Amino acid sequence: MSHTIKNKEKLIARARRIRGQIEALERALSEEQECSDILRVITSARGAMNGLMVEILEDQIRFHLLDPNQKLTSDQAVAADGLVETLRSYLK
Repeated sequence: MSHTIKNKEKLIARARRIRGQIEALERALSEEQECSDILRVITSARGAMNGLMVEILEDQIRFHLLDPNQKLTSDQAVAADGLVETLRSYLK
Protein backbone atom coordinates (compact mmCIF):
# COMPACT_ATOMS: atom_id res chain seq x y z
CA MET A 1 0.00 0.00 0.00
CA SER A 2 2.27 2.73 -1.23
CA HIS A 3 -0.20 5.49 -0.40
CA THR A 4 -0.13 4.64 3.31
CA ILE A 5 3.65 4.68 3.30
CA LYS A 6 3.63 8.15 1.76
CA ASN A 7 1.37 9.48 4.53
CA LYS A 8 2.64 7.12 7.22
CA GLU A 9 3.58 9.71 9.86
CA LYS A 10 0.33 11.62 9.39
CA LEU A 11 -1.74 8.45 9.68
CA ILE A 12 0.17 7.28 12.75
CA ALA A 13 -0.36 10.67 14.40
CA ARG A 14 -4.11 10.37 13.78
CA ALA A 15 -4.12 6.84 15.20
CA ARG A 16 -2.32 8.08 18.31
CA ARG A 17 -4.91 10.83 18.81
CA ILE A 18 -7.62 8.19 18.52
CA ARG A 19 -5.80 6.07 21.10
CA GLY A 20 -5.87 9.08 23.43
CA GLN A 21 -9.60 9.44 22.91
CA ILE A 22 -10.17 5.76 23.67
CA GLU A 23 -8.06 6.09 26.82
CA ALA A 24 -10.21 9.10 27.80
CA LEU A 25 -13.29 6.94 27.28
CA GLU A 26 -11.86 4.25 29.52
CA ARG A 27 -11.10 6.83 32.22
CA ALA A 28 -14.59 8.30 31.94
CA LEU A 29 -16.13 4.86 32.40
CA SER A 30 -13.81 3.99 35.30
CA GLU A 31 -14.62 7.27 37.02
CA GLU A 32 -18.35 6.70 36.46
CA GLN A 33 -18.79 10.06 34.76
CA GLU A 34 -22.16 11.27 33.57
CA CYS A 35 -23.66 9.43 30.61
CA SER A 36 -23.79 12.61 28.54
CA ASP A 37 -20.05 13.16 29.04
CA ILE A 38 -19.29 9.56 28.10
CA LEU A 39 -21.45 9.84 24.99
CA ARG A 40 -19.55 12.98 23.93
CA VAL A 41 -16.24 11.13 24.25
CA ILE A 42 -17.62 8.20 22.23
CA THR A 43 -18.92 10.57 19.55
CA SER A 44 -15.56 12.29 19.34
CA ALA A 45 -13.68 8.99 19.00
CA ARG A 46 -16.13 7.71 16.41
CA GLY A 47 -15.71 10.90 14.38
CA ALA A 48 -11.94 10.57 14.50
CA MET A 49 -12.11 6.93 13.38
CA ASN A 50 -14.47 7.80 10.55
CA GLY A 51 -12.18 10.63 9.44
CA LEU A 52 -9.21 8.29 9.33
CA MET A 53 -11.25 5.70 7.45
CA VAL A 54 -12.32 8.24 4.83
CA GLU A 55 -8.74 9.37 4.32
CA ILE A 56 -7.57 5.81 3.72
CA LEU A 57 -10.58 5.01 1.51
CA GLU A 58 -9.91 8.12 -0.58
CA ASP A 59 -6.33 7.00 -1.13
CA GLN A 60 -7.60 3.51 -1.94
CA ILE A 61 -9.89 4.93 -4.61
CA ARG A 62 -7.34 7.30 -6.09
CA PHE A 63 -4.33 4.95 -6.06
CA HIS A 64 -5.78 1.47 -6.48
CA LEU A 65 -9.05 1.83 -8.36
CA LEU A 66 -7.82 4.66 -10.57
CA ASP A 67 -4.34 4.17 -12.00
CA PRO A 68 -2.31 7.20 -10.83
CA ASN A 69 0.05 6.75 -13.80
CA GLN A 70 -2.76 6.91 -16.34
CA LYS A 71 -4.36 10.15 -17.46
CA LEU A 72 -7.90 10.27 -16.11
CA THR A 73 -10.83 11.34 -18.17
CA SER A 74 -12.89 14.10 -16.65
CA ASP A 75 -15.72 11.60 -16.13
CA GLN A 76 -13.45 9.33 -14.08
CA ALA A 77 -12.17 12.21 -11.99
CA VAL A 78 -15.70 13.50 -11.37
CA ALA A 79 -16.89 10.01 -10.43
CA ALA A 80 -13.98 9.54 -8.01
CA ASP A 81 -14.57 12.96 -6.44
CA GLY A 82 -18.29 12.18 -6.11
CA LEU A 83 -17.60 8.85 -4.43
CA VAL A 84 -15.14 10.43 -1.99
CA GLU A 85 -17.62 13.21 -1.12
CA THR A 86 -20.38 10.64 -0.60
CA LEU A 87 -18.14 8.68 1.76
CA ARG A 88 -17.20 11.86 3.64
CA SER A 89 -20.83 12.86 4.13
CA TYR A 90 -21.91 9.34 5.09
CA LEU A 91 -19.12 8.90 7.63
CA LYS A 92 -19.39 12.36 9.15
